[in-house]
Amino acid sequence: MSHFSTVKTQLRNREPLLQALKDLGYVPQEGEQLVRGYRGQTVKAEMALTTLQGGDIGFRFNDATQAYELVTDLDLWKEQVPVERFLAQLTQRYALNTVLSATAEEGFQVAEQTRNVEDGSIELVVTRWDS
Repeated sequence: MSHFSTVKTQLRNREPLLQALKDLGYVPQEGEQLVRGYRGQTVKAEMALTTLQGGDIGFRFNDATQAYELVTDLDLWKEQVPVERFLAQLTQRYALNTVLSATAEEGFQVAEQTRNVEDGSIELVVTRWDS
């Protein structure tokens, strides 16, 4: 019998999370969503990714930890990568979007952005002209 699993994250801000999901090719549904699982079971989340292959993927905000948590039926996980790798990719994109937003607010511009093919790391060079 399948059931929903909750995975804690350190993803605290909605906008970088939404952008990270979009960067990975997903179309997040916002607002109160029902995340589907085994035999039609559902659980509520603030945003969801509807999948055709298996159970949906949801994110709901946990007031106690002040972070979003992933909620899904892991027995129905049919994504191309395991859930751990999915979260690693999502967290990397979330961090990148958070840094890009913060640097733009401080008046910096991205001069160079490179991705290391071997380890998947991303290197940023930002600049700012002071008057």
